[in-house]
Amino acid sequence: MKAVIIPRFGGPEVLTVQDLPTPEPGPGQVRVRVRAATVNPTDLALRAGTHRVTQPFPLIPGMELAGEIDAVGPEVTDRKVGEAVLGIVTPFRPEGGAQAEQVVAFADSVVPIPAGKSLVEAATLPMNGLTARLALDRLALPPGSTLAITGSAGAVGGYLIQLAKVAGLKVVADAAPRDEALVHSLGADWVVERGPRVAEAIRGVIPEGVDALVDCAVQGAVVLPAVRDGGQVAAVRLWQGGTERNIRVHQVMVTEYLRNRPALEALRRLVEEGRLTLRVAETFPPEQAAEAHRRLEAGGVRGRLVLVF
Repeated sequence: MKAVIIPRFGGPEVLTVQDLPTPEPGPGQVRVRVRAATVNPTDLALRAGTHRVTQPFPLIPGMELAGEIDAVGPEVTDRKVGEAVLGIVTPFRPEGGAQAEQVVAFADSVVPIPAGKSLVEAATLPMNGLTARLALDRLALPPGSTLAITGSAGAVGGYLIQLAKVAGLKVVADAAPRDEALVHSLGADWVVERGPRVAEAIRGVIPEGVDALVDCAVQGAVVLPAVRDGGQVAAVRLWQGGTERNIRVHQVMVTEYLRNRPALEALRRLVEEGRLTLRVAETFPPEQAAEAHRRLEAGGVRGRLVLVF
């Protein structure tokens, strides 16, 4: 099978495509003939060597995929060969990640794709959708609470806005001028200017401070002044700095939800209901994975970059 590989740590130029042995599903697993797999910041960090890995080279990047099941392992009774599915895996395992023609995943890590959506669109849901879901689950805010989101025009931020509105929350989101219309269209109640003074801007519309904030822009302690005393912050990457005023910080790691089928099914249903928007920015063949990495590193991507196998 063909796979995107990282043969050594380095820049985008180290990425290549290689033929590897076809994996076989074990108990509780299925094998997916991948048609689409996204490129995410996690892949950039894996390639650059900033993630701690224990498996030997070559590494296969990628965490989310969509395709058709082409083999079913023992003990799997509710998934069938030929079924179009989306799923999530981790590249931090011996089998590697999602960017390969055939990928083995646990059956409870895959669900059918949303009705009416393409495989390319479906591939953009699992990782970032589950990250947003986990962040909101950690915060456990009651309806009517105020939630701020930084990095709201990105993939996780966009899902957060929409999931927060489904939960009955009031959302203040940041945006650059070019993204204001997009962020409003996703459902934000207030949109403020992004950047180093975002906390001040949030206090401008919620003077008492928001009940919670999700830091998708990875600004760290800079955002704390936006949160009320005793409020909460969810960090989607490693939190930098301490906290203050009894503000609780939750570290959100999507790996906690790798086998959370109910959460993945709920996301799929919201897509089918038109309450969650799938956004594809651009597609690439696997042989152009390096270009996809350069595009993501350059910033400003709205939606997901997808490798099409």
